[in-house]
Amino acid sequence: MKRHATANWTGSGKEGKGNLSTQSTTLNKTQYSFSSRFEEGVGTNPEELIAAAHAGCFSMKLAFVLGAAGFTPETIDTRCDVTLNREKGLIEASHLTVSAKVPGITKEKFEECVKTAETTCPISATLKSNITSDATLL
Repeated sequence: MKRHATANWTGSGKEGKGNLSTQSTTLNKTQYSFSSRFEEGVGTNPEELIAAAHAGCFSMKLAFVLGAAGFTPETIDTRCDVTLNREKGLIEASHLTVSAKVPGITKEKFEECVKTAETTCPISATLKSNITSDATLL
């Protein structure tokens, strides 16, 4: 399976601007710029999109891991905070904060499933950064 996205950028790194589009058109010429990436400007940025991808991938992987262990989650909510080291020009950390309602599971088994999902979701495997998580069983 392959998926694609496109980026268009015009101008210099700091004064320029760009837009991003995805194959599904969920993003369709969505603007991004130096301001939206490093300040508080309007638009998205690559790190925000990586955080969304990591939160989504992890949540789905956790559902599969829980299912393989014999549990069906009612809800899984995940926040991902990505840390960009601007001086080094790399993402140095991705932190997942998950809360889930999983009937019949113990806290220990839930935390074991979270760790498995954290280390085996495809986005975690792709990132060359420190990946951590906090988990709350509702």
